[in-house]
Amino acid sequence: MNTLQLSILALLLLALALATVAGLLLHRHAQRNAATQVIQRALGENGTPVHVLPDELAFVRDNERASHWLESRVGRLLVADEDRKLIQQCGLPSVRTQLGLLISRAVLALGLPVLIHLAWGHTANGLLWSAAGFALGFMAPKWWLRHRASRQCERVGHELPLFVDMVGLLQSVGLSLDQSLKVIANDFQHVMPVIGAEVARANRQYSQGRTREHAYQRMASLHGNQHLMDFVTLINQVDKHGGAVQEPIRQFSERLRVHRKAGMKALIGKITVKMTVVMVTTLLPALMIVTAGPGFLAIIRSVGSMTAR
Repeated sequence: MNTLQLSILALLLLALALATVAGLLLHRHAQRNAATQVIQRALGENGTPVHVLPDELAFVRDNERASHWLESRVGRLLVADEDRKLIQQCGLPSVRTQLGLLISRAVLALGLPVLIHLAWGHTANGLLWSAAGFALGFMAPKWWLRHRASRQCERVGHELPLFVDMVGLLQSVGLSLDQSLKVIANDFQHVMPVIGAEVARANRQYSQGRTREHAYQRMASLHGNQHLMDFVTLINQVDKHGGAVQEPIRQFSERLRVHRKAGMKALIGKITVKMTVVMVTTLLPALMIVTAGPGFLAIIRSVGSMTAR
């Protein structure tokens, strides 16, 4: 057995060991989730389960090795803070997704170079492509998370006008601010899946004793939407100082509508410029052939008749 085969075997064993450790951590996390569901059913009244997040039942966890390992220096190196923020923006379970990211990175970063070594052999091109495969395998899961997080942020921008209008509508029919937010989280989450899930999470934290400003802080700063930050600030100010909220919400909705119209006009302007380039590169040659083609044919025929004479 030569050096190349030994290195390939070592990489395979390392990938297998990392996958085994991550699988054990996922199994323990699944056991904790099962225990949480049992307690949810036990806490329910009249057979109705209480909707409690697994993170809210910290007393159930008798083994936190997965979370502690992810918070270690190696865990912070493999799953950085930026990756954790992307996971939160995607709305995925935190610990489970971090372990899944670790497994996928280990498998792809070690598996792709091994496959490239088997295909190319121990050559200069093989080593170069193996390094490229390692970088691609390590960064591909993060690129997928970033793509999904960007789509979630776009959905927040699309759902925000409806969210503001729904809060204003529920306020106009006589519901309080708390009742309006609960109705949106319970009854309209299928219409606004991203904002509805964030409102439901913030409502749970607020019902557990946190202030509204602290409960909605994650919702305001997670997706980087300035209009959502302003609206959460408006809700916090109304909750803190009191007063009528219908008129500020109406004015905010009008301002948001004007901003969306300006954004649509800017988008239409960009599309016009892009279509101009497309028309110049595609329609202009065809137009020149149609309009100037008969003249060129006549010139060619006259020159041909003159040479024939």
